[in-house]
Amino acid sequence: MKQIILLMSLCISTLHIVTAQPQFKTQAQHTCADSRLLGTTRMAVATQQHMQLMNMYDVTFYGLDLALERNSAYITGSVTTHATVKSSPLSVFAFELHPSFTIESVTINGAQQSNLTRNGSDVSVNLSTIVAAKSKVVAVINYSGNAPNGGNAAIGNGFNTARVSRWGNDVTWSLSEPYAAYEWWPTKQVLTDKADSVHVAVTTSAENKVGSNGLLTNTLNLPNGKVRYEWESRYPIDYYLISVAVSDYDEYVQFANPAGAAKPVPVVNYIYKGSLDTYKNQIDFTPPLIEHFSELFTLYPFAAEKYGHSMAPIGGGMEHQTMTTQSTFTFTLTAHELAHQWFGDNVTCASWQDIWLNEGFASYAEYLGLQHYSADAAQSWMTDAHNRARSATQGSLRVPDTTNVGRIFNYSLTYKKGAAVVHMLRYEINNDALFFKALQNYQIKFGSGTASTADLQRVMEQTTGKKLGYFFKQWYEGEGYPVFNVAWNQRDRKMVLVSEQATTGKTPFFRTDITYQVQTTSGTETFRVRQTKPTQQFVFTVDGEVLGVTMDPENWILKEVNQIVKNSNLPVPDFAPIVSPNPVSGNFATITDLNFTPTTVVIFDRIGRKMGTQTIVQQENIQLQVSTLPAGLYFVQFSDGQQTRQVKFVKL
Repeated sequence: MKQIILLMSLCISTLHIVTAQPQFKTQAQHTCADSRLLGTTRMAVATQQHMQLMNMYDVTFYGLDLALERNSAYITGSVTTHATVKSSPLSVFAFELHPSFTIESVTINGAQQSNLTRNGSDVSVNLSTIVAAKSKVVAVINYSGNAPNGGNAAIGNGFNTARVSRWGNDVTWSLSEPYAAYEWWPTKQVLTDKADSVHVAVTTSAENKVGSNGLLTNTLNLPNGKVRYEWESRYPIDYYLISVAVSDYDEYVQFANPAGAAKPVPVVNYIYKGSLDTYKNQIDFTPPLIEHFSELFTLYPFAAEKYGHSMAPIGGGMEHQTMTTQSTFTFTLTAHELAHQWFGDNVTCASWQDIWLNEGFASYAEYLGLQHYSADAAQSWMTDAHNRARSATQGSLRVPDTTNVGRIFNYSLTYKKGAAVVHMLRYEINNDALFFKALQNYQIKFGSGTASTADLQRVMEQTTGKKLGYFFKQWYEGEGYPVFNVAWNQRDRKMVLVSEQATTGKTPFFRTDITYQVQTTSGTETFRVRQTKPTQQFVFTVDGEVLGVTMDPENWILKEVNQIVKNSNLPVPDFAPIVSPNPVSGNFATITDLNFTPTTVVIFDRIGRKMGTQTIVQQENIQLQVSTLPAGLYFVQFSDGQQTRQVKFVKL
């Protein structure tokens, strides 16, 4: 969403650039997290009855024509809304506008209207002429007044002005997420009703620049020391992503060259006057991040227009479509807000209950961006994300009360647990090519529109062939995380491991794959198993004496490990699977001595990637098809849903 959270992101993982190579450092600044939710708890604006009236029409276009200054919250101008009436005739045109504004006139399809009713922010216009179903509506609303100063947006006011003391700049800006667009323009705050396009024109003093959505199509010098900036975007856009920022900015333009773009994508940065030397090195990461994310998620969604930044003192960032608003530039903040152009702007959550689809994926993009430059920095980021997610044992990713802004943008749940769940989904799929292909399919299928968590699940299942209902049930709807106690013992080459799982929240059990790293006198061996019940036994064949066991060494799973201990009293089975021949040089390997009847077999390579599955059709000697496997070391896992055994073999 807004990137208020961004702020948080930026505080938690800050990129300090002191040379040509990025230097990464993790910080913990709770004041940054606090700034994400300035002001009082915010409630949704429109009443249910008024929402029903607004949903009588679909918006196709917004045109904002405003007069603004960099040191004032006073707004005067007009907003033109084009819409299509739905299936019933339209007798009332409804919209939202804060009562601090005076409505000077309303014109519907060229006819001035006189019968207006205002109930707080709910405005109803009883039309002099009813508009037929499926017909077009053009509403022009002229208004003026001072924007309210109630701190009701996610990180402050919907429209604000302030002085940046460090640079001596006055700045005026908007920030509408989630319910504050009505604090600066007449609007319909419904997520699922995106406008097909938007024009934003702002008249201001000649020394100012105005940043907004899309392309700057015209700059007109006007009498009396005024200038008019005209921005146009032809991409679908949600109400809260329309923005303005006004100041005596310096302009710094870059270009990104993502694969598949018809031309370079301009990156237009409006930054505080005199600040370029301070921020340039950090801003310069934007084009390569656009190129990297385009490879991972699909081409930058607004490549025919631009990307960019307008600076404002918001204590973080807000992903306004094609021109993010940021208070500063750090690697993770910039990565987070940029990723929102895919997750939040191109595909917007259909309800604030699914805000994790915006914020969780944008937060995970911080990790992906760091991973592109430094594995250590990425791992540090994920460790911090898990720590913060574990601090929220109550509450799910699903937001049950979408009238509560504090709950919508809960930092530990929506941002950090959201990112952790995306990371676990990647691990669960266990195939990066399929994982990122699924993300691309999600962008393609729902781009320019909205989506729910159920939509994401369906795309993931269709792309990967995996059933993921259990995953989303426990991690999206569920609460808490698993806590493990592990005991192991060894006799000869046979090792037994017993994992006991408890939980911290209301979810009684988390079904999950787990990777165990076993250190022996002969080296390190890795086993990936699936825990399907609270207490489960696994049997491995190992070389050498076991020296220690590590659970989830690459930190994929949101969890807590109480202890991993050797228990010399733990019985070690007298049997273990045998592979013959081993090494395998032909097309088949035979498995004997399982001593139980497995139903499935899964083959993993030496780093835990799933290479294939087979359904068991014979109950004694099992024939494994290995002809398609390249040469290397493999692990075979057998399970009947209750017991699990694992054995390794070498393919020549």
